[in-house]
Amino acid sequence: MQQQQRAPVPVADGPAGEERTDARSGAPPPERGRRHLPWQTVLSWLPLLLAAACWAYAVPRTGFRDIGDYGLLDRFPPAYYAALAALTAGFVVTLRRAGTAPRWPAAYCVAMLVALKAPPAVLYDGVRYAWAAKHDEVITRLLAQGTVHPYTELSGGMAAYDQWPGFFSLNAALVRAFGVEAAASYINWAPVALGLLTLPVLVLIYRTFSDDWRLVWTGVWIFQLANWVGQDYLSPQGFSYLLHLTVLAVVVRHFVRPGSAGPLRDRARLDPAAATVPPPTGRRQRAVCVLFLLPLVAAVNASHQLTPVMLCATLFVLCLTRRYRNIGLLAVAGALMLVWDLTMGRVLFLETLSTLRDSAGDLLGNSRAGYAGEPTGPGPELVGTANVAMVLVLAVLAGTAVVLRRRLARSALPLLLAAAAPLPMFAVNDYGGEMLFRVYLFGLPGTAFFAAAALVPAAGATGRSARAARRAAAVALPVALIALPAGFLPSYYGKEGMHYAPPAEVALVKRAYDRAPAGSLILATTGSFPGAYTRYDQYERWFFTEQEVPENLTMLKDPAGYLARGIPEGRRAYVILTPTQEKAVIGEGYLPPGGFDRLTAGLMGSPLFRVVERSEHGLVLQHVPR
Repeated sequence: MQQQQRAPVPVADGPAGEERTDARSGAPPPERGRRHLPWQTVLSWLPLLLAAACWAYAVPRTGFRDIGDYGLLDRFPPAYYAALAALTAGFVVTLRRAGTAPRWPAAYCVAMLVALKAPPAVLYDGVRYAWAAKHDEVITRLLAQGTVHPYTELSGGMAAYDQWPGFFSLNAALVRAFGVEAAASYINWAPVALGLLTLPVLVLIYRTFSDDWRLVWTGVWIFQLANWVGQDYLSPQGFSYLLHLTVLAVVVRHFVRPGSAGPLRDRARLDPAAATVPPPTGRRQRAVCVLFLLPLVAAVNASHQLTPVMLCATLFVLCLTRRYRNIGLLAVAGALMLVWDLTMGRVLFLETLSTLRDSAGDLLGNSRAGYAGEPTGPGPELVGTANVAMVLVLAVLAGTAVVLRRRLARSALPLLLAAAAPLPMFAVNDYGGEMLFRVYLFGLPGTAFFAAAALVPAAGATGRSARAARRAAAVALPVALIALPAGFLPSYYGKEGMHYAPPAEVALVKRAYDRAPAGSLILATTGSFPGAYTRYDQYERWFFTEQEVPENLTMLKDPAGYLARGIPEGRRAYVILTPTQEKAVIGEGYLPPGGFDRLTAGLMGSPLFRVVERSEHGLVLQHVPR
């Protein structure tokens, strides 16, 4: 007589809430599993709660009003670093169960993002980062005038913002929708918002090439901590970069050509962590996807100059694989880029073409960081060291994975090619000294994935080498994840003295502009200070140290005479010098140590300039014509 089969009794498996039963009898697991259950919950929750408590205690006690040589690094209380350590430990613990409870590594990734990038938004009483304040001015002008003027020449290259106005138009609409006075009310939260929006896009990209949730979340974690470039503020670059990743995610998941996968659909020939190639799509489906991507590609072209080039480079290298050989999408993206460059962006586009004769092929010059000289001071020097260390560590880890996990590299070849796609840009242009950072940024998603592959051994692999890899990863993974914040924090906060200006300094700058009649010439050492571009369509600007260092050394011999000779006859001129500028020009190598003081003394002691306002927050002088 056949025994009646009993329905299995489900039980909760830890905090993820998955149901499980005894695989052989369908009965609930033994009592021992029930006693172990609370410890899994505790180990998942405790580091998160501890980190939240430490962070909430530390951030209000951060001495941001007295930023020293090391930025915020020595202003964060020890509890802040304890919060980051707790989050790292919790992530490592929950990573062990990522396959059955992926929500826990996700929670820790979100918590780490907020812990790293939210302090300025919580603390600062002004806009962080001079370029963010500059973009706020662009949005304010667009709101006031209601239109753009792409062919109107503006001082300091500001006309380019009217030629690529997509991002600023979006923010103008957001300002009106939220009912706030200006974008400054939410501008410091942009890094957190863009990071949260980027996270699911990265997950989609990484899940396309790996079924191992441990590898996916480790890649996301590494990406967040290696994204120190600082392009995630309220900027066209940050917005268009998100759109760029979104286009890449759609392409790798929905543009697979029929019959192109071959052996990559055979699990026996894949890395244990690799995912099989997504299902192929027909020509009609790909055409629909192109229509879906058209608004995204158009928004990229309307918002930024460089990202469309990077997008076309990425689509081109994907066409080198049989899997993603979609010439139509590449042609559409290239056509949109050329149409925009030859219409709205024609002025800057033609100007850039005229400079290619000098920059094309200059690999050394185009890959140099955009500093006039060597950064000086403890903070900037530490930042440079941390940047180099982060790049080398990521390169070594990613290269190790490509060599040792060749099957994974073969199946994830599109992601590897996408990481290498920006490299030819070094042969084209230096992008104002920022090409090095942009190439790193656009190659980071693929680099972070393969760096994670070097730290997360393949699950289920057998053999002596697999056991050795697991033993090595047991040590290398936590060490690497602890080292990453140690590299990120100096890179992101080590020069914070250049990025934060107290309200009194901002008010001094505003009073200087209020005194200067429209059409005046505004002089400052650099544009890296809040308020530098106040009412930028009404004034001419001369940031007189943003030139070659030998010329600055010549200027320091007679600052007043040098500046007076550069002021057109009959033009009213005002000089604005602030503590934020001092930290910027010394830290970035425009002036030698003590050079800012020599400059200030030379101007104050000359009859060619008279003091209009002077305080600890800055100095304003007016040119006195002979």
